[in-house]
Amino acid sequence: MTEIKSLSIDELKTALKEMGEKPFRAGQIFKWLHEGVESFEEMSNLSKDLRARLAENFLLTVPEVARKQVSRVDGTVKYLWRLRDGNCVESVLMHYEHGVSVCVSTQVGCRMGCKFCASGLNGRTRSLSAGEILDEILFMQKDSGEKVSNIVLMGTGEPLDNYDNVLKFLHLVSCPEGINIGQRHISLSTSGIADRIEMLAREKLQITLSVSLHAPDDETRSSIMPVNDAYPVERLMKACRYYFDTTGRRISYEYMMARDKTDRSWQADLLAKLLKGRPAHVNLIPLNEVAESPLKPSRPETVRRFQQALEKRGVTATVRRKLGPDIDAACGQLRQRQLKEDGKSRSRD
Repeated sequence: MTEIKSLSIDELKTALKEMGEKPFRAGQIFKWLHEGVESFEEMSNLSKDLRARLAENFLLTVPEVARKQVSRVDGTVKYLWRLRDGNCVESVLMHYEHGVSVCVSTQVGCRMGCKFCASGLNGRTRSLSAGEILDEILFMQKDSGEKVSNIVLMGTGEPLDNYDNVLKFLHLVSCPEGINIGQRHISLSTSGIADRIEMLAREKLQITLSVSLHAPDDETRSSIMPVNDAYPVERLMKACRYYFDTTGRRISYEYMMARDKTDRSWQADLLAKLLKGRPAHVNLIPLNEVAESPLKPSRPETVRRFQQALEKRGVTATVRRKLGPDIDAACGQLRQRQLKEDGKSRSRD
């Protein structure tokens, strides 16, 4: 059965025409879908017969809140959504001066295997549909009563490993007839699948690309990010150059600060050399500790020195503000806890 929320307005028009309905109904249905209705019966300006036929022909996805944690520190809200097949994904709602930002997942689990991230500890189960990614935003808005202004695709999963569905989601979420979040307010984070970065460049989207670099040398990067074996630093940077040359949009480089692993002075020098002469922004990320990982966060004074070393060499660098420290707000942590508890409950049965 077709997931109706994954359809564009034009695809809806085609589907309705095949059902013998007027094409203008597509706009009405699309609007209802993007308001987060939980059943076709809520579409009150449609006939009872049409609502019944929609229910017969289409699947309407409605995620359930499996867990919800609200930070007492900064009001950050972390959601664990249970999907129709019982799998769970995480989303985070964050408050900034410029508005409400959300971080969404694109896959159930992840196959990238980064050593510092809880998302990939159990591998990838499946990718999310465009509609399921959209659901995370629709139902966070509905639950919180707050309008989302910015989106970050930096939750569980590698967005470019779910390329087609993520691309469709980007068009759906920025559609003027829907929730209409402009692409300039959307950031997509990738671990560095170079050929997909080049594919994305040719789409000529207005989104911000964030590349999870995390180390400037192949030896260190391969030891913490297996993707580097397929796409070494030089190949990745070539793709990033192509992306900027094709789109004209500056890339943000995510750089995880791990004690005595990625925070050494020579690595700051090498990173600055790597980015010399290209419009770039480095976002230094104090490591969130994951129980299963041997990596530890850099000391605050080391992060400061690393930032200063980059800026001294002409590279813009900021330190990411840590949100929701008391609610497992780091990617994958809440789902991992749920999986452990589900495993314990099954072993007791």
